[in-house]
Amino acid sequence: MTKFVNRETELDQLTDCYESDTADFVVIYGRRRLGKSELVRQSIAHRDDAVYYQAVESTAPNQLEHFVDTASAQFPSLRNVRRDWEVFLETLGEEDAVVVIDEFPFLIEEDGSLPSRIQRVWDLKLQETGMTLVLVGSSISVMEDNVLSGSAPLYGRRTATIDLGPLTVTDAHQFFPDYDPATAISAWSIYGGTPYYLQTIDSDQQLGPNVQQTILSERGLLYSEPEFLLRTELRQPNTYFSILRALAHGRRTPNEIAGMAGVESGSLSTYLQKLRRLRLVERHIPVTESPTASKRGRYRIAAPLFRFWFRFVYGNQDQLRILGGDAYDELVEPELADYVSPLFERLCQRALPHLIDRQFRNVGQWWFKEQEMDVLGLTDDGLVAGECKFTSHPVSEGVLADLERTTTDVRWSAAPADGETLYVLFSRSGYTDDLERVAETRSDVRLFDLSDLVTAD
Repeated sequence: MTKFVNRETELDQLTDCYESDTADFVVIYGRRRLGKSELVRQSIAHRDDAVYYQAVESTAPNQLEHFVDTASAQFPSLRNVRRDWEVFLETLGEEDAVVVIDEFPFLIEEDGSLPSRIQRVWDLKLQETGMTLVLVGSSISVMEDNVLSGSAPLYGRRTATIDLGPLTVTDAHQFFPDYDPATAISAWSIYGGTPYYLQTIDSDQQLGPNVQQTILSERGLLYSEPEFLLRTELRQPNTYFSILRALAHGRRTPNEIAGMAGVESGSLSTYLQKLRRLRLVERHIPVTESPTASKRGRYRIAAPLFRFWFRFVYGNQDQLRILGGDAYDELVEPELADYVSPLFERLCQRALPHLIDRQFRNVGQWWFKEQEMDVLGLTDDGLVAGECKFTSHPVSEGVLADLERTTTDVRWSAAPADGETLYVLFSRSGYTDDLERVAETRSDVRLFDLSDLVTAD
């Protein structure tokens, strides 16, 4: 049974469009497996004025015929309408219908003129009706090129856009409610916030057996998932595989990535740009710098399952077969804390504005030369500086002292003259008695545990 979690904001947005007296043109897009189809199905579940058509890879005449059959089942009077996209959409507009076309890129692949034809019928007829037209797509590049970009025929027509993202760790926790916070964060760090992946977890089992059965086993539902999706999106994926493997093993700068992946430095940016467009890789910079001006960017895999797969599965398939049911215990468990730590830092960064009552301008990571800070928040009241420890040892007062020293080297051009720095620490294993006593006596020190993170949003 499919588990539908959260998405209240998106459901409310869609309902507002459906109930509006004016015409609405909604575009929903995002990475595959995030639940776009389930979102629109939930949004029209109790409506009798809605048509939901899921396109398939087929010829253009077959696609139109399937759409006509689907729409006619909801509106029988349409059976006698001429089989033509413009005529049919115009007739649905006269009914003030809600029309959802899922996997719109499949239609464009077979009929490149379709966006222009929809634009024409929208401009001439539909925008004067009470119709809601919803176009859904998982191919981000196709949706951007044909619907969202300034040169696209449908540009400027949409009245709402939903760029669907992954679920938060708080929402993901609903798929395994009995897991303690540390295990829940580890699970999120492996499966991410993708509902399709989270759905594979048996909440009655511990994390290790789940990962063994769903990802590390040849029979696992997610064993070949990243490879399948990459081969779907990319014509020559092998170089991309090498780049993602380098990223998954901790290479962050272009020189480091190119060196491990065996890619010419000059051509690396083209590959990274494609992976960024697919939302699989992201570039980040020190939080105090300008995104457009900074030349100190680092790269990382954005989707946790891909990061896990390229670290523990890709290139290790023979070893996984030999180890069999012991693969998780032998390969993953010894490295799990090290694997989770960078993703734990991202969770802390995202949770910070929910935990600290300040007006944040930005939150992220900071580094300069050999110095790094896991969390740095820029606020109107000053800096919020933090360290994150996903270790088996309590955090001591020495970590706070190191954090204070590092913070003195931060340069932020927009820092308020009378700003005060707040120090925050996040720990998997608690804090030593001396650090807890310090926190009790100082108003500029806050200590957080893992339960704060899984409930922060």
